[in-house]
Amino acid sequence: MRRLRSLDIKFLHGVGPKRAELLNKELGISSYRDLLYHFPTRYVDRSKFYSISTFTGDMPSVQVKGRFLAMSIQGEGAKTRLVGVFTDGTTTMEVVWFRRIKQLRDSYHTGNEYIVFGKPEEFNGRWSMVHPEIDTPTAPGAMQGLRGVYPLTDKLRNQGIGSRQIFTWIQTALAASPAISETLPREVIESMRLMPLRDALVNIHNPQSLEALNNAKFRLKLEELLYLQLNILRYARKRNASLAGFRFPRIGDYFNRFYHEQMPFELTNAQKRVIKEIRADMTTGRQMNRLLQGDVGSGKTLVGLLCMLIALDNGTQACMMAPTEILATQHFETLYKLAAPIGINIKLLTGSTSKKNREIIHRQLADGSLHILVGTHAVIEDNVKFKNLGFVVIDEQHRFGVAQRARMWKKNSIAPHVLVMTATPIPRTLAMTVYGDLSVSVIDELPPGRKPITTLLRYDDNRRPVYQAIGRQLKEGRQIYIVYPLIKENEKLDLKSLEDGYEYIQELFPQYRVCHVHGKMKPAEKDFQMQLFASGQAHIMVATTVIEVGVNVPNASVMLIENAERFGLSQLHQLRGRVGRGADQSYCILMTHHKITKDTRRRLEIMTSTTDGFVVAEADLKMRGPGDIEGTMQSGIPFELHIADLSTDGKIVSLARDKANEILDEDPELAKPENAIIKNELALLDNKLVDWSRIS
Repeated sequence: MRRLRSLDIKFLHGVGPKRAELLNKELGISSYRDLLYHFPTRYVDRSKFYSISTFTGDMPSVQVKGRFLAMSIQGEGAKTRLVGVFTDGTTTMEVVWFRRIKQLRDSYHTGNEYIVFGKPEEFNGRWSMVHPEIDTPTAPGAMQGLRGVYPLTDKLRNQGIGSRQIFTWIQTALAASPAISETLPREVIESMRLMPLRDALVNIHNPQSLEALNNAKFRLKLEELLYLQLNILRYARKRNASLAGFRFPRIGDYFNRFYHEQMPFELTNAQKRVIKEIRADMTTGRQMNRLLQGDVGSGKTLVGLLCMLIALDNGTQACMMAPTEILATQHFETLYKLAAPIGINIKLLTGSTSKKNREIIHRQLADGSLHILVGTHAVIEDNVKFKNLGFVVIDEQHRFGVAQRARMWKKNSIAPHVLVMTATPIPRTLAMTVYGDLSVSVIDELPPGRKPITTLLRYDDNRRPVYQAIGRQLKEGRQIYIVYPLIKENEKLDLKSLEDGYEYIQELFPQYRVCHVHGKMKPAEKDFQMQLFASGQAHIMVATTVIEVGVNVPNASVMLIENAERFGLSQLHQLRGRVGRGADQSYCILMTHHKITKDTRRRLEIMTSTTDGFVVAEADLKMRGPGDIEGTMQSGIPFELHIADLSTDGKIVSLARDKANEILDEDPELAKPENAIIKNELALLDNKLVDWSRIS
């Protein structure tokens, strides 16, 4: 494989320097190895021929055998096109080309038999194919069986490089590489019953059967995920072994007094389990680095406070950081109400904190009399110095920049324990990959007394009863969120806008105060409007998705989301979590129109069928892919995946992780001769792992 990595693609027959430059720029293909690992995204069955008379609107690419009846050049200038009338004996269709017209006009002749392969499209009552593949029945390219369809760019297609050309070059590269060295130890191949690498590469590009294709996919996915897990786990083990942290053996007065005197409600079993997991980390003498997942309202803040109290009982200070001033203020108010009565000194530091109060905070932090500091990014400023910071809680960590979080970690000579909290449920396969060196705890039940949110799907032509229901909630003294996808009206998009909605809602409910929030507001104005709603002075908040991470308003009972089809599942779930925080029944209403796709309808129906954030997250992952879950993918995965898919390959991820742990348990340094292959392959992979302990 090392040899294939070093062979420049420009030396492959039919490529040359110019095409090589284009392939590198468009697809990142610069070597034989890159080309062989450019896998098809899907496969089409070339063993079957279709009749034009049987075409339907939702067909994939199909092949037809027949003859051209006529060829003509039509249109002028940019609209010039080559149009062929093609018949298979049942009826006719048009075959259309917009590029390479003269060359193609000379290539195809009426009367000769051809195989045309492409996607049927209906236009003005007539079927057509645009830029299909065309072969003679005897041509080598007219292969039967399963044919891969390769990912391409428009620029490549414009240069005449299509899926068939990529396939041809791959076959040439395989023929020129009869011996492809293995990238896995023999023991791994045999124990996991894997196809040899060369056979896998042959069958992924040119499958001899469906079984051979599935075996090839499994081999290549397992290998890719195994190296991913080995990379992550090896790094995590080294970090955990070497990074000293505080040892917190004591449960003392602060914790016990709070638990027995101030606890607002009985802890759920999930909260108790998570506290035990965190407590176990605190006693090891190594820095804790743990991710706490839990839906909005699951009681993460209370868990964070109890763990901070353990830090206080062991003679250190604690800090909680939130992404916005209003959220930090809300955390402060909650914690102050709970902790101040037992003698805990807790203060708030934000950009709005006065100079006088800042001086007090700085002095008390330095002498150790300030126990818990709550704040925004203001807490990471260089002049904020702790006497002995032992425990850090980061709320909604993905809202902070990497550099900001890194500075927080450096606030103490001994690494403080780090608890990262998020209300964005992350599927297990993704969490163990993106946050590979983070231990994960999950709060998967709500506190007693909370009623599940009722989620309803409603259509534009059914607005009247929706507004009537909102009116009844307002009369009962409840508050309402209304979310819009746009701030201003957009001529190109038929979507509801916040500006129009704000005016309409004011007219519809004139007796109630309406506030509004969107991302283009100045921070001070945004905070003012949010405070109006949080204090109960405003009854309706009209907003964009800026409220995903926002204030806790227990009195809010309805979340109306306009053009719900425009939002992803995880985003809809985050928005839904703004209500249902009190004891009253709450509702989330998804407004949309009847003309939506099947996938969109299925996505919205998932929202109505479950309030479990992890079920939603798994569904979202399968439907959207891992792309930008929490915005962590780009920095969390050490190298690009070519074939494995974290959204669908959960079982293979688990197999790979188990095997990686087994290999590292037996040979932590990969020093054994049989693991030399693994060590060499890992060295060749780009190691871009993020140390979550340092940036969380």
